Amino acid sequence: MWIEDWAPSAACRQAQPDALFVRGAEQNKAKLVCGGCPVRTECLAEALDNQIEWGVWGGMTERERRALLRRRPGASWRSVLEAAREEQAVPASH
Repeated sequence: MWIEDWAPSAACRQAQPDALFVRGAEQNKAKLVCGGCPVRTECLAEALDNQIEWGVWGGMTERERRALLRRRPGASWRSVLEAAREEQAVPASH
């Protein structure tokens, strides 16, 4: 199920905002906050669909997001990520 108003449920909502807008090795620490976040996918889709250039969003750095955007220019990332989530939720039939 896709959560439209995802920000109140984000794992980072209690973190200092500046902690997610860091450079270099500090980004790995920032990405740890996203690890168990229940709305990580929604956050990532927001950053990709709006081409947000700064910070860690959905567990991905700016560089990682740019790489995805280059691979699928013009994609609706919400649609892509929502479909991927649904595929993972469906148990494989034997």
